[in-house]
Amino acid sequence: MKKKPTDARITVRGSEIAVIRRGDEDYISLTDIAKSRSPDHPDDLIRNWLRNRNTLELLGIWEQLHNDSFNPVEFDGIKKQAGLNSFTLTPKQWIDKTAAIGIESRAGRYGGTYAHTDVAFEFASWVSVEFKLYLIKEFQRLKEDENRRLSLAWNLNRTLAKINYRLHTDAIQAHLIPAEVTPKQASITYADEADLLNVALFGQTAREWHDANPDKDGNMRDHASLEQLLVLANLENMNAEFIHMELPQSDRIKRLNAIAIRQMRTLTARTVKQLEGGSQ
Repeated sequence: MKKKPTDARITVRGSEIAVIRRGDEDYISLTDIAKSRSPDHPDDLIRNWLRNRNTLELLGIWEQLHNDSFNPVEFDGIKKQAGLNSFTLTPKQWIDKTAAIGIESRAGRYGGTYAHTDVAFEFASWVSVEFKLYLIKEFQRLKEDENRRLSLAWNLNRTLAKINYRLHTDAIQAHLIPAEVTPKQASITYADEADLLNVALFGQTAREWHDANPDKDGNMRDHASLEQLLVLANLENMNAEFIHMELPQSDRIKRLNAIAIRQMRTLTARTVKQLEGGSQ
């Protein structure tokens, strides 16, 4: 049986609510919220909410704040009709006429109406203030769980990069550092090799990053994404092998940069594919 394409589900007062991810934003199923009050006719409840002038004013203000493509002319025309007995408005009509992004309408068996959390919480309040409070509580719990998992994954990859860095520095000491060098000379050699990886992956040296980010603590690797840390770990291993092969640094940085580009493209393409898969 095909599963409903959602990123997460939370249970609020016995009702299962779908949550999907759109870029960096979360969208909550208005259809599922409506089912908590009207199980047989959730779409009617959403349409009634959209007919309300206060709702339209809220949606219009939200779009103007977050959506450069929002159509204010169409919005004014819709708002003028609000309150009339003959006025009706579906989520799809709202989206098509105004180019709104705060609400998303999906057709088909696993379709429904989703809205940005700002909008979804307002709809939940219109349905039931009590339900809204429980919804916020469960949503916050969901985000806390996600943050904990993300932190664990980040720390794991950070540790992996550090372990591989030891292999990397061992190769430097065995093949690049001349005999009888001073500690200062050795540290300069290590710094050059670390920056070799920095330039190959991040496009800049550690000093350049610090100069460009004087307000940030740590280094560029502390602010790296999970994908960058994974690629960094691979680059450290590859550079260690290239050093054992006695390849010159000018050759190694070209190879490492090509590897970094290829691997980052693969990882980011997979992430985009996963996001797009949620909208199908």
